[in-house]
Amino acid sequence: MPLRPALHLRTGKLRQTPTHNEPDGWAGQPLSAAAAHRGVCPMSDVMTANRRSFLAEDGKETIVRTDDLVRDFDLGHRPEGGRLVLRAVDKVSLTIRRGETLGLVGESGSGKSTIGRMLVGLLPYTSGNIELFGQKIEPRAKAAAWKPLRRRVQFVFQDPHAALNPRMRVGTAIAEPLDVAGNLTRKERSARVDELMELVGLPTSFARRFPHEFSGGQRQRIVIARALALNPEILVCDEAVASLDVSMQAQIVNLLKDLQDQLGLSHLFIAHDLAVVRAVSHRVAVLYAGQIVETGPRTALYSDPLHPYSRALLDSVPRARRGAPRSIIAGEVPSLLNKPKGCAFCPRCPKAMDICRDVPPPLRVIGDREVACHLY
Repeated sequence: MPLRPALHLRTGKLRQTPTHNEPDGWAGQPLSAAAAHRGVCPMSDVMTANRRSFLAEDGKETIVRTDDLVRDFDLGHRPEGGRLVLRAVDKVSLTIRRGETLGLVGESGSGKSTIGRMLVGLLPYTSGNIELFGQKIEPRAKAAAWKPLRRRVQFVFQDPHAALNPRMRVGTAIAEPLDVAGNLTRKERSARVDELMELVGLPTSFARRFPHEFSGGQRQRIVIARALALNPEILVCDEAVASLDVSMQAQIVNLLKDLQDQLGLSHLFIAHDLAVVRAVSHRVAVLYAGQIVETGPRTALYSDPLHPYSRALLDSVPRARRGAPRSIIAGEVPSLLNKPKGCAFCPRCPKAMDICRDVPPPLRVIGDREVACHLY
């Protein structure tokens, strides 16, 4: 099997906004002109009575918080009686700070996409708590509760081909959120579409074309342009580069970083590719069987992972040198219908102890990281 080449990411001087050379985040930076034009206020102006913000311990504004977030799927009746319930997300607690990218990684079926969809209101949550910009969203909240937040939180889907109507010209597709908002004239609408296409690196003349006339990377740029139409503050990117080849992945990653620098965006970047997550994220959260097992700054987590699953994930990545050792995670992800009593990773863990089989490990704070493991 050929080894995957590394991503070639562009570096350079950035614009008065958070830099990706500072993986632990940023504070005290002036807003860019684009962010000021969008109406993004400094933190001192945001802390108002009608829009409560809250700060992380390090002083950076936390704009997304989940506490013990749970999502159950009812699969119907059990043959022996009762309901069959699948717990896809199990007590997940996360924070996203203004201007940063949180990478969410894990194997297929770990609940990454479910978390992303709950954060934008595409799925209701069962229990726990979601706060966006200091506003609590109730479980199974109706559309009216999400309406004031829709333009501030947008979603970028994995498959750009499926995300675009094949019978709709791309200019019309990009303008669709503007039409729903209904507050622009036709001339303003057209100018905004041109602005968005230039922002994502596409000629404005492409607005008259249909999706099938574009490559996968160009279609993903169109999807991103549509997500930016209403000037959001958060983008939830669900495997946004998974369907692209390596060169296109690097281009889209660079685009997302440039947009973050220009517009002051925050990202939740969902992926299973550890190389891509390392390239784009400030902090990383590792998900296993619907549970967070470790979170921490990108550099610290990649250089010295604490949880055995985080270590196993990193050790399983192919190395770009002949004869480099590569470990494989033994066993399979447990069924979410019949999870182990204690730690979900216990049956596959090389360091499992007796307590791991019976007692679920709590998420403990260790320095600037959190880890759910009885080894600590």
